[in-house]
Amino acid sequence: MNCTHLARFPALARLLVASTVLAAVSLSAQPAAPKAPPVPRLPVPAASPLGTLKQRVGLTDIEIVYARPGAKGRTMLGNIEPYGKVWRTGANAATTVAFSTAVKLEGRDVPAGKYALFTIPGEKEWTVIISKDAEQSGAFEYKESDDLVRFTVKPVKLSVPVETLEFTINDIRGDSATLNLSWETTRVPVRLTLDVVGPTVAKIKEMMAAEGRKPYAAAAGFYFDNKLDLAQALTWIDASIAESANQTNTHLKAKILAGLGRKAEAIAAANQSIELAQKSPNAGIQQEYTKMNQNLIKSLK
Repeated sequence: MNCTHLARFPALARLLVASTVLAAVSLSAQPAAPKAPPVPRLPVPAASPLGTLKQRVGLTDIEIVYARPGAKGRTMLGNIEPYGKVWRTGANAATTVAFSTAVKLEGRDVPAGKYALFTIPGEKEWTVIISKDAEQSGAFEYKESDDLVRFTVKPVKLSVPVETLEFTINDIRGDSATLNLSWETTRVPVRLTLDVVGPTVAKIKEMMAAEGRKPYAAAAGFYFDNKLDLAQALTWIDASIAESANQTNTHLKAKILAGLGRKAEAIAAANQSIELAQKSPNAGIQQEYTKMNQNLIKSLK
């Protein structure tokens, strides 16, 4: 029935409109179909489990986060991970490396911060890339324009294969270390150096100028260990001994005097350190400081 016919029968038109509204209301009042519950996540071992390496070198905290693939009977480097191609240096997301202070990698300046670590493997040479974009999914989004530094290093042949990719930090000194990437029969060493002397000397000067007690012994020890101003170190260790003499600060004074070429005074201080050590109730301290001072005296005769 068209609109013209409905106009001739207004009661029928009203009835049809009401029926349509009721049908719509009835449909809207129907309860929504229940949603299917989510598929439960099955906990299974990761093919390349996540690893985190944390290490302090000098005054710098280093953290490397990477997924650790295994060789599993396959030839990885130069095959599945081909030579000459940018590699995320792990599995899954790109490997990241973070430094709490500025460092140098193979002599290149790297400010404090978090970075992506990429490599280009090679049979005789590897390229190491520090990218400013730390949040990357593998190497798919790698852009050379994001490189902070890149450099080449020579790989080392390993006699014992490494099954699972690993990062280690070894050869640790107060101002240097070696960052190693090892997998299969390849180790890739990266030399890391940092400035410890500058920041520490600045902090020592700040603390010596402040009110209150001073870290005399620690400051003297740092100056002695880093071959800085030994005359200043002697002044500080004398101040420490004036506060409280013990076998430790007296032995340090002996070493500083020896460094200044004042042998007779150094021997006297070493003997005094032995006497102080013998007063300790700790037998280990007695033996340790007696031996150290005797060795120092022997070296000066």
